[in-house]
Amino acid sequence: MEKEKYIPEVKSKLRSRIIEVPPVIYKATGIKVLGTRIKSLLFSTDVAVIKNTNANSIIAVYPFTPQLSITQAILEVAPVPVFVGVGGGLTTGKRSIDISLQAELMGAYGVVVNAPTSTQVISKMYKRIDIPIIATVASHYDDYKAKLDAGARILNVSGGSETTEIVEKIRKDYGKELPIIATGGPTDQSILNTIEAGANAITYTPPSSGKVFASIMDQYRIKKEN
Repeated sequence: MEKEKYIPEVKSKLRSRIIEVPPVIYKATGIKVLGTRIKSLLFSTDVAVIKNTNANSIIAVYPFTPQLSITQAILEVAPVPVFVGVGGGLTTGKRSIDISLQAELMGAYGVVVNAPTSTQVISKMYKRIDIPIIATVASHYDDYKAKLDAGARILNVSGGSETTEIVEKIRKDYGKELPIIATGGPTDQSILNTIEAGANAITYTPPSSGKVFASIMDQYRIKKEN
């Protein structure tokens, strides 16, 4: 049995309260992107949370039209690589391609396209930018093979309760070479199942700033009562 390695830790009094990703994520192999090995991706656009996390990277995808001011703010704050959402559903075509180029010039490590993004847009984007395109797969019906053929370099599987099954199928189709990111679910066991199905990296949704603040206020109240 392999002996678990001891990892020394240095903390700061003022920066001890951070959002930590579940340690089970580190069982994943990781994906090397532009020389950096990434196992965990924090799914957030909250700059305060992004600044105070131990995640290897940030996946900044949001349900609004992509705006460069948001991209710039996140890239300025994030101490780790950022993968930026560039649309593909409501915002698509030349606009998505232009946004992806701007994201690259600002320093993004990769761009994330939504599940409805057409293969034509992915193909044109691939010819335009140098950083990897991450294509989102939302269900068994997504034609991920066509997206990969068009130029996507990484798949981001977000299929809800079917995520593990989708990851397993993709892994069988493409072997160990294809980089796969996937949502891990709410528990350590669901994360481990996703990793064992073939995911190389896991996206983690952190608690909101409001929830973190609520727990802090509860602690303050307890201290006051005592």
